[in-house]
Amino acid sequence: MSVKAVKPEVTASKERALAAAGSLPARAPSMLGKLWLAIEMVAIFGLAPLAMDDLIHGNVLRPYLARIAPSGNIGLFVALMPILLGVLIYLLADRSFSLAREVTRGFGWRSLLGIVGVFVIAGGAVAAYMQAAHPNLFLEFPTRRPETFTRIMIMYPLMSVIVQELVFRTFFFHRYGALFGRQVWLAILLNGCLFGYAHLVMNNAFAIWSTAIVGCLFAYRYVSTRSLWAVWLEHSLWGALVFTVGLGRWFFTGVGN
Repeated sequence: MSVKAVKPEVTASKERALAAAGSLPARAPSMLGKLWLAIEMVAIFGLAPLAMDDLIHGNVLRPYLARIAPSGNIGLFVALMPILLGVLIYLLADRSFSLAREVTRGFGWRSLLGIVGVFVIAGGAVAAYMQAAHPNLFLEFPTRRPETFTRIMIMYPLMSVIVQELVFRTFFFHRYGALFGRQVWLAILLNGCLFGYAHLVMNNAFAIWSTAIVGCLFAYRYVSTRSLWAVWLEHSLWGALVFTVGLGRWFFTGVGN
């Protein structure tokens, strides 16, 4: 879809150029308000990943929450729960947002075909590359650790993907969409980069830059459909692919401690 094809869907709402499906009509922020939003965005999306990394791997926050896990390990699924709670509290308290409207927004068959088409072509290329270049890693997770693999296939969409999409798509575009005006692709690019940066908890560069790329895809999908479930489906498909074809070792540390 071209940039021109995205803009009509994004700007169809008279109240906001960029927003979440659940965003209600609201007065545009002043210049001072935009400055505050920009500072807030940098603080939240810049510091939260550092806090998450310390919670999983560090020595500052981790000891205080280690009691949650008797083994002393804090898995990412556990660490994500306070974030989900905080975002839900904010969205429910915000009078310019309707959570019911956000979660009941569906998507059409053209969007579904787009999601499936991109996944089959790009995902198939990734799988073929892993099989040819890294045959020892291909299907390593499902064959060698089937129980853990099955558990992640169930938990990842329900406990990780939904949280990530509520934070990085719903919350981000509702709260900060007004900062970008008509600069749709700037918002998509920044959102993808912040999504990649958030994966520093995985402790490897590949996880960061690869999720930045697919983060741009997810941001584009949300902007073009305004559907949480469209991007949830696409994110879940790519997550399943990662853990299936042998890329899971670069993403497993933070997910399954």
